[in-house]
Amino acid sequence: MNRQSGDFTLPGEAGYEKLTLELAEKWGADVIRDSDGTQLSKEILDAGYDIYSTVCIIRDHNEWLEKNPDKYQQSFLMSYPVMAEAAEVKIDIIDGFYKEQFLINASDDSIRYWEVFDRTQDEKVDDSNWSYDKKTGIVTVKNVKPFHYYTVNFLVYRIWEEISMYNHVTNNWDKEHLAPLDPRSEEAQAYLIDWLHNWCKDHESTNVVRFTSLFYNFVWIWGNDDRNRNLYTDWGSYDFTVSPLALDEFAKKYGYSLTSEDFINKGKLHVTHMPPTKKMKDYYEFTQRFVCDFGKKLVDIVHSYGKKAYVFYDDSWVGLEPYGPYFKEYGFDGLIKCVFSGYESRLCAGVDVPVHELRLHPYLFPVGLGGLPTFSEGGNPKKDTQDYWVRVRRALVRAKIDRLGLGGYLHLTQDYPDFIDYVAELLDEFRMIKKLQEDDVLYTIPVKVAVLHAWGSYRSWTLSGHFHETWMHTLIHINESLSGFPMNVDFISFEDIRDKGLDGYDVVINAGKAGSAWSGGENWDDSQIVTAIQKWVYEGGVFLGVGESSAWGDGQTYLKLGHVFGLDIDTGAKVCHGRYTFNIDEELNQKLIPEGVTIKKRDNVYLTNKDANVILEEGGIPKIVINPYGSGYGVYISEYEKTFPNMRMLFNIILYCSGYDTYDSFVADNIGVECAFFKKAQILLVINNTDQDVTTDIKVFERTKNVTLKPYEMKKLQL
Repeated sequence: MNRQSGDFTLPGEAGYEKLTLELAEKWGADVIRDSDGTQLSKEILDAGYDIYSTVCIIRDHNEWLEKNPDKYQQSFLMSYPVMAEAAEVKIDIIDGFYKEQFLINASDDSIRYWEVFDRTQDEKVDDSNWSYDKKTGIVTVKNVKPFHYYTVNFLVYRIWEEISMYNHVTNNWDKEHLAPLDPRSEEAQAYLIDWLHNWCKDHESTNVVRFTSLFYNFVWIWGNDDRNRNLYTDWGSYDFTVSPLALDEFAKKYGYSLTSEDFINKGKLHVTHMPPTKKMKDYYEFTQRFVCDFGKKLVDIVHSYGKKAYVFYDDSWVGLEPYGPYFKEYGFDGLIKCVFSGYESRLCAGVDVPVHELRLHPYLFPVGLGGLPTFSEGGNPKKDTQDYWVRVRRALVRAKIDRLGLGGYLHLTQDYPDFIDYVAELLDEFRMIKKLQEDDVLYTIPVKVAVLHAWGSYRSWTLSGHFHETWMHTLIHINESLSGFPMNVDFISFEDIRDKGLDGYDVVINAGKAGSAWSGGENWDDSQIVTAIQKWVYEGGVFLGVGESSAWGDGQTYLKLGHVFGLDIDTGAKVCHGRYTFNIDEELNQKLIPEGVTIKKRDNVYLTNKDANVILEEGGIPKIVINPYGSGYGVYISEYEKTFPNMRMLFNIILYCSGYDTYDSFVADNIGVECAFFKKAQILLVINNTDQDVTTDIKVFERTKNVTLKPYEMKKLQL
């Protein structure tokens, strides 16, 4: 491929000017940026490149916060449970939490939101029966029941911003701990507006202000014990947005008050994997409205200085919601998403914003997020980059991305020339793909897929976090698989079915554990939903359920769509009932199941329709079933994890049940190879996703093409 330039953001570093400019030339950068912990020197600023400057608007204001200590960001915590041994129990409420992250907020405004609970019988303790000692940090609870467990819900200030905290620990920084400022109050907003005006004046060379999101970080609660440092992480939780002021304003707007227990939720909190409650939906909307209203003022300030405003969709993104109702109002000029996987590329590409940029991994740090070495002894950053790029590339081909970038300490790359060379190759591939996408139309199989869960389009292409944080959740493996399939994918909610039905979709996928947001929870208690889906399948639709799809309650069937699937799951109520025996449908098995498919069985799955087609089983338990239902199909898969054989199996089943030949044009017979056909130029991209040499046949219209590829290679074929 010919070496090209542009569409790449390079992290520069003062003190390494020669390296910065050499790599800018080699990698074809048109932009140089700073990163957390680095600065750009005058030599770099004057080198003729556009400049991105990073702004974390709520960080680096320690001097102001010391004078205004009630303006730290806050959160509710629940103390560790303590068992009462007598009629009185004492609870050290902050015990077990990372004291460098949290400071108890014992103001009068705060304490009026505190609550004490008898967790043994799930009962709130009357406020008259407990007291707090500010000197010791001890809550004393009187008139308790011996051998019951008690907890305290209390507010804390967050005195160390979590990304700063992580970067310090990862890089062994010896720097001031940066605290997060809460912009909810008028005083804080006035200060930040003045600060941003001064910042823009002081950064004349900056072309793009790169907001490191906006105000509130994803929730990351640390503990004191090294054996359990990460107490709680949720990429989509709003727990770090709370404060007495926010709760008071919420009550005025919505006409009812939220309590600490509405957030603590018996210690479970409200993870994104739970279906959202009415109260949480109201609070999310309330927070999003505030973040947008004040965020737009900051974007307008940036624009007033002739600079563009991009937002980094990670870190302090909570309330921003790029698929929410307010995102367009901000007026952002671009969105930057750090990516580990294909579905994150699709997430970025689908946002309504002029420029979409991916920040690639690995980050230029000595170690990665998992703690393993990257740019340090024992690390292999080229291999890490290949692994990430192969995941991202298959999705990037399907939906256009405008720019790529890196972040971190550029000097760490000096000892890894193979990494430097590979990034150059990677960028050539990207620029070639982008050029094709700008000038052409990508062939797509005419199958419209909808992924159904409780969040709907609000959580398009994501669950809660990166792939490495949500690997255990079935649906994220399905999202990752779908991200590179040549078909159109939407994300819909149960409300969408109630309001609009399912017309226009060929396949609906629903996957997850019973009661989760992804399976749907109590939405399956709505007969309107069940009836609408049954009618749609009966008239020709395909409903594909995975795991405990449609599981809810104690009805005639555990899976509410059991009749559609032709099977059910026994929770113990039918242990004495008979079971249909069955034979594998060998014809469908050979047609749809590639060698190497690995599907875990789910105990107690049994057929309810003797005519259902079992195409995979283990120990007499069905694992994959295709059940004719009227003119359509119900498909059940007991579990799903992304592997090349499993992805091809999912692809085959979708095509077969939708009425298309299993191997349509532009599908390679090697399961590790994918294709993208650009119609106008008659160009076929053939992509090897594996680390092996492969030879594959590809059906191209009425012909068959034989292609050989090196590990990870992508070839451009003129047809």
